[in-house]
Amino acid sequence: MMGVLNHLSTLLLLSLLPPALSHVVDKFSDVPQCKTFYLKKTTPNLPGILVGGTVQDQNRYKPICQLFNNTYRFATLYDTTNRIPVFSAYTFTGSPTDPRPSQSWMIEPQLEDEMEVENAAVTHQAADADYKNKNLTLVRGQLFPNSQASDNDTWISTFTLTNSVPQDSTFKDRWKTMEHNVKNIIETDCINNNGNIEAYVVTGAVPSDNSNNTLNNRVNIPDLLWTAYCCYNNKLRKWVARAHWGNNRNDSTVTPVNLEALEKVLKKKKSGHVQVFPKNCPRRHELPPTPTPYHQPLLPTTNPYPLPLTPTPYH
Repeated sequence: MMGVLNHLSTLLLLSLLPPALSHVVDKFSDVPQCKTFYLKKTTPNLPGILVGGTVQDQNRYKPICQLFNNTYRFATLYDTTNRIPVFSAYTFTGSPTDPRPSQSWMIEPQLEDEMEVENAAVTHQAADADYKNKNLTLVRGQLFPNSQASDNDTWISTFTLTNSVPQDSTFKDRWKTMEHNVKNIIETDCINNNGNIEAYVVTGAVPSDNSNNTLNNRVNIPDLLWTAYCCYNNKLRKWVARAHWGNNRNDSTVTPVNLEALEKVLKKKKSGHVQVFPKNCPRRHELPPTPTPYHQPLLPTTNPYPLPLTPTPYH
């Protein structure tokens, strides 16, 4: 009897938490709509994590097809050990002009067996309470930023903690400047043959391998963030791509690179092939000029891209 009551209590407590209402799957390919967030329906290849579309440790890494109001909005691969996403993937199709609603942060109930509301003591993911401690230098950093959502429902769907990592607040300001500039570039350069804005974007985090580098003694604070997009440019009649990465520290820059350089940054020390996008995305192209340096937002400088720090291998 007590077991039944405990189960009912858990269900009641679960109903009081704001859910992300997503779809946790074995493979992204299990949901046809979820595959469309990847160029050529091809997921990134990350050795030891995701290879050929198959999760290597299915007890740890969980593919999530982020569902909101009966529509799939983006895809996330979530690390339940580090309690941060490995990456989120989405298509950018332009931003709406309507005012955005307010939105509280959501969790993903399907990642949990049992949950308690008090102190949001979820087991396999970050909770809002993790960010409400005395460490004011760390904030929620969305991998799929709400600023690149195409409509209000998609905007709301980005406010799930499965789409967020602890991000240094100063570094986040620089990262947001990059996101703004990239959005402007995509809206100009990523026009497909139908005349529509369309770009495939993948944004990820490299976790710290220091077990003490955590938020609230639970959530891994990533060493590095990275992002890349690939799109077809109908004026140039070819695929174009751009990538950025930066160490998650207050003194770090955001470094623009081509895909080849980013994939080298993400490569593990052990042998393995890292591939963010399929081969039709150019990897060695020269980067076009960017409008604003990212290490000091909105201020000109004679050297906007100082040499990056030593890359952190992908763990």
